[in-house]
Amino acid sequence: MKARALEALELALDARTRTELVKFCLVGTSGYVVNLAVYSLLLHVASVHYVAAALCSFLAAATSNYVLNRSWTFRDRRGHVFHQGMRFLLVSEITLCANLVFLTLLTEVGLGETLSQAIAIVLATPANFLGNKLWSFRRAENQQAASF
Repeated sequence: MKARALEALELALDARTRTELVKFCLVGTSGYVVNLAVYSLLLHVASVHYVAAALCSFLAAATSNYVLNRSWTFRDRRGHVFHQGMRFLLVSEITLCANLVFLTLLTEVGLGETLSQAIAIVLATPANFLGNKLWSFRRAENQQAASF
């Protein structure tokens, strides 16, 4: 009986993780659009260097993603807005570093700046999800012991 209960719990957690991943990716898609739109405007209209454009577009997308992930994807895991926000920002900054490495490498091999940014975002997404699920938006009872 106990083994069946554990199996059911694992299945429920897996289903929850799948649901969160789908929501996270939908939010990420909106952030992806925000990121590429801001990046393209800065790059092509304002003639900003591609790395500076990537930094600015990151800030716009990260802000949008935090609000949507907090209010929808991980709504049952809300903790202190500032603490979660700081953890989300740190995960986002680490992800940004990975994104910039991919962006630079892809740009240097000649893929084009916009295409390189589009690919770099996709490549950095798995680490972003795991960092936010496991740390930024971990369950509230765990946040008390390890709050920022």
